[in-house]
Amino acid sequence: MKPLAFLVLALFAAAAIAQDKPAPAPEASKEPAKEAAKPAPSKSATAAKKGSRRTEDARHCLEKTSNTEVIKCAEEYL
Repeated sequence: MKPLAFLVLALFAAAAIAQDKPAPAPEASKEPAKEAAKPAPSKSATAAKKGSRRTEDARHCLEKTSNTEVIKCAEEYL
């Protein structure tokens, strides 16, 4: 049983090694492709960067008296 398992493992390894690797593209053609591939930032992404409070602690919202107040307070941190 062990020789059979070794043979199967060796065949899989040989198949993985035998695969062709893609040729590297010239350096000059990579730069324009990178610039063209970058999308413009969306409004929500820029807004999140300006005033994102995700990393801040919102536990003080749990001290509110009603569920509605807790939700409204916590929404600022989403």
